Amino acid sequence: MIISASRRCDIPRFHFDWFLRQLEAGYVDVTNPFNAAQVRRVSLKPEDTEFLVFWTRDPRSLLAAQPDQYPFYTMITLTGYPKILEPNVPPASEIIQAMKAMSEKRGRKQVIWRYDPVFFSSLTDTAFHCRNFAELAARLIGVVERVIISVYDEYAGAKRRLSALEKDGVEVFPHSAQDGSLLPELKDLVAELARIAEKAGMEMRSCAEAEDLSGLGVKPGACIDGDLISDLLGGGGRLSQIRSKDKNQRRNCRCVSSVDIGSYGSCRAGCVYCYAQR
Repeated sequence: MIISASRRCDIPRFHFDWFLRQLEAGYVDVTNPFNAAQVRRVSLKPEDTEFLVFWTRDPRSLLAAQPDQYPFYTMITLTGYPKILEPNVPPASEIIQAMKAMSEKRGRKQVIWRYDPVFFSSLTDTAFHCRNFAELAARLIGVVERVIISVYDEYAGAKRRLSALEKDGVEVFPHSAQDGSLLPELKDLVAELARIAEKAGMEMRSCAEAEDLSGLGVKPGACIDGDLISDLLGGGGRLSQIRSKDKNQRRNCRCVSSVDIGSYGSCRAGCVYCYAQR
């Protein structure tokens, strides 16, 4: 079994003590986000947990207390957006230092950078992204091999929060055409980000994009990546379990099957564009 910790909240940053207690207990109870009465008990015993995948904006708790009895990799979101969009996010310099330390300790394959979502607005226009991404990539040369991007998708809660920022002069630009394809200016931006990543020695992958961006230099990617997990396990493990597509994710998600733990609405980062806020 692969444990995803977590799409629902930032467990390493805000709930890592709880997570360590659950590892010690050997299980975690996971509530269905659409039916609070439905609770599933999931084993966290090493013999049942083949791999862990962490999602976070701050990996320092993992540096301090790594669960070494489990193989894992960590995806670290680092966007460097203005504070009005990301009210409670650690300074980029601190996270870059943590990423360097983690890469030195565990290896570059096990530290993945997420520049996610690519959010297009009056504060984060093409010029901003090209400058911002290039600065971050330059500081991560030799630290990571892969960077994952996805273009912002509009969720109802995020739309309401972003609309409330209009009084502060924040304008959200369109991201896609009526047929769902990316607008030409977004495609040009993604292509430029891919060129910057390649120059920095990084491979860029997409996350749950309906459109094939290979022609822009971005391979279709998976966050819970069966090929990477198999590689890190040395080709061993119960490969049948890490090859099947996760049917519980969005249609264009390429992740293999995993169990998400944690709960929506418990992240205190406050990113206004985030789907997981409640």
